[in-house]
Amino acid sequence: MQIQEIIRSHVLVIGSGGAGVRAAIEASAAGTCVLISRTIVGKGGCTIMAEGGYNAVMNEEDNISDHFTDTMKGGAYLNDQDLVRVLTEEAPLRMNDLISWGAVFDVTDSCTICQRPFGGQCFPRTCYAGDRTGHEMMITLMERLSGTNVRICHEIAAFDLLVSEGRVIGALGLDRKGRLYTFLADATVLATGGGTRVFDISTNSTSGTGDGYAMGWRAGAELIDMEQIQFHPTGAVYPWDARGRLVTEAVRGEGGVLKNSLGERFMARYDPVKMELSTRDVVARACATEIMEGRGTPHGGVWLDVSHLPARQIEERLPVMLEQFLKYGVDIRTEPMEVAPTAHHIMGGLRIDPFCQTTLPGLYACGEVAGGVHGANRLGGNALAETQVFGARAGGSASKASVQNISATQDQVGAALSMMDGYLSGDVLPDVVKHELQTIMWRGAGIFRSKVVLEETKVGLDHLSRKKLKAVDPSGLIDCCITRNMIDTARLIVTAAILRDESRGAHVRTDIIQDWDNKNSPFGHTILTRTGATIERRRS
Repeated sequence: MQIQEIIRSHVLVIGSGGAGVRAAIEASAAGTCVLISRTIVGKGGCTIMAEGGYNAVMNEEDNISDHFTDTMKGGAYLNDQDLVRVLTEEAPLRMNDLISWGAVFDVTDSCTICQRPFGGQCFPRTCYAGDRTGHEMMITLMERLSGTNVRICHEIAAFDLLVSEGRVIGALGLDRKGRLYTFLADATVLATGGGTRVFDISTNSTSGTGDGYAMGWRAGAELIDMEQIQFHPTGAVYPWDARGRLVTEAVRGEGGVLKNSLGERFMARYDPVKMELSTRDVVARACATEIMEGRGTPHGGVWLDVSHLPARQIEERLPVMLEQFLKYGVDIRTEPMEVAPTAHHIMGGLRIDPFCQTTLPGLYACGEVAGGVHGANRLGGNALAETQVFGARAGGSASKASVQNISATQDQVGAALSMMDGYLSGDVLPDVVKHELQTIMWRGAGIFRSKVVLEETKVGLDHLSRKKLKAVDPSGLIDCCITRNMIDTARLIVTAAILRDESRGAHVRTDIIQDWDNKNSPFGHTILTRTGATIERRRS
């Protein structure tokens, strides 16, 4: 195998969702920029699938202090306060960017942006475009990107970062034909999105395989809080091929109610004040408990009902949900939906500072691959805001990097070529390993966890990591690299979950009895590096 092409730029952006495209737009103003994507740029990732909305203080009756407080409380106070402050202060500014670039959000009769209530917030601050908000954002961002000089490389999957003398200098990638590319840059931005495809049931697109976490960790970056996996309370459960597909929080924001098989509005038992608009971790555990205790629906879910709302409201504000369920034979205007928790978002990730610099020189991160913004639980609507706030910051920071005299190290390129040769002579197809991985993670690292089961899960993952992945031909090399990343990401999640001896936010340990609340927890971040794993202990 030979290197197909060496591509040089000032800034390299890896990932083409909302954060990556925003970073490339920002970086393009200061020099050459290359954007690479596993998919067609603007078509993959989770941003374009995001339905609910974008949190921003856009109403004079709301305030940034309350958004900050809601985010910290929702995140079980594990959030990095500096990052939360940046998010809440700059979300309105980045929303105004989108509007000035032509994004069409729903507006009131007085031409102000419509905002709906989302879980865990004291004010209805979630801006939306029906239930297709992310799609509207991506259309706008792609139009803006088309007016820049950014070089776009479609369908090239980065699989390893290049490091020289302790500094990230770019990445290695493969195209769909198995051809190898070397990308060299003065600064590299990871915007690869999440990784909940390591679970059997997930809302993520097929690209949500944790590539950025794995690449960053192998390169030597520090990751935090990888145990914090958000299980969205409402994913479709039927038919089989729709399992896990997101049923947006906008449904509950518009007044949808959750009921069990007995017809009880069960959230009254778990959060009688906020009910369905409690934080996602609380609602997900409530749904899971109702199902486990035998009060679930015929297909193993709970009922989510909007049939009491006016049909016109459903048609205008939840058009995607209406269309989606009509395809399943369910008219949500007259009958309830069956839903259950589904793996949705990783709150942890690469540790960044407010300028999106990771712990590795030359490497920046933004979007879901970065940790610290959401703490132990993400508020719905904060992720789309995060893509724009930190995407812009990452691109701007990376563009200011000094010009480096860089070249790829022969050792690292040689190791990659050797790995590819190994895949071509391997003996286990990636799909077989991925299926086993997803089953292991769903059973052993789901909503409710214990140390014994987590350690058994870790043993299973270690076993998978030793299997020799097989590429039938060069076009299968990408799948082998992706599977490798999925295994590494799953191991990071489980390692961190074993470390956190408490229940906090989305991480619930059934084998732990604790006498502290979130504000007074003795624990800080879990920290994972190539050289070790630990958890911060707070001073008493």
